[in-house]
Amino acid sequence: MNNSVSNTARLLGAGLRALLVLTLVTGVLYPLAVTGVAQGLFHDKANGSEVTADGRVVGSSLIGQAYDLPLKAGQQTPAADLKWFQGRPRNGLGTNSVNTRYRLLLSGATNRAGDNQQLIQWVKDARAAVVRDNSTATYRVKPSRIPADAVTSSGSGLDPDISPQYADIQVHRVAERNGLPTARVQKLVDEHTEGRTLGFLGEPRVNVLALNIALRELVAEH
Repeated sequence: MNNSVSNTARLLGAGLRALLVLTLVTGVLYPLAVTGVAQGLFHDKANGSEVTADGRVVGSSLIGQAYDLPLKAGQQTPAADLKWFQGRPRNGLGTNSVNTRYRLLLSGATNRAGDNQQLIQWVKDARAAVVRDNSTATYRVKPSRIPADAVTSSGSGLDPDISPQYADIQVHRVAERNGLPTARVQKLVDEHTEGRTLGFLGEPRVNVLALNIALRELVAEH
């Protein structure tokens, strides 16, 4: 009886010591080591790839955001603020009682097939909006020139980039709305166009947040 109690106490003591050691190693030392390496070697990525402007964080280079006008009375969906470059459609983002387009991030695709009638209507509406919003007195958008990313959301709904073709379509509208020369705005797009990663991965792209920050600086100088 005494041996059984003693043996049980010894096993419990060994188990408790193992628990404490493993908690220290995996719950304290390992996270500290990983955090230290991340902060030391990948500081920007470890902190969410934050983008700052005027001394404050304005977003992340990895997550898209909306550039909309304030909601008006009785309006459920805000209108795009057309003085800024616009990102991809956001149909893929989910909504619930506390989430409305980027306020609380929910990532996801539309999960609709190519022949889904609602998806087809979304694309038609988006194409018509691109033509309407980006045509000016001296420039008209041709529907045949509208790229796919201008009328479809990404798989996550959070894509921060657009194609150079979609950015080019917006140049005349942005220039007109901000009282800037079209050539200068086009140059801004060209300066913010990134090539394929390592020269062969992905597609050329333009980060909308970085482009709009540069646009605001250009407007302030003009």
